[in-house]
Amino acid sequence: MAKKWGLRVRSWMAQKMNLPQDVMMDLPRITMIGQIHIYIENHRGLLAFTDKELRLLLKQGQLLIKGQAFVIKTILPEEILLEGKIDQVIYLNENPGGTK
Repeated sequence: MAKKWGLRVRSWMAQKMNLPQDVMMDLPRITMIGQIHIYIENHRGLLAFTDKELRLLLKQGQLLIKGQAFVIKTILPEEILLEGKIDQVIYLNENPGGTK
């Protein structure tokens, strides 16, 4: 219950202070350019990478990106730029091991 209340307070504050909700609520910001580039900010780490799949840990859940010919162009502690042919971007609600 306290988590829900805290989430509501942060959302309200973001609106009243005219701040981006991703900053106040610790959410990932995902920017795509067509099917060739995807830039993800505010992730918690790289879990898996192949030329066809990228999996990132988020504060709550994971982000799975599927496609072809993937190349990581930039990787920083909380940011990543991926190039290739992006077919799917999937948000997974649970982290491995069932923890939230």
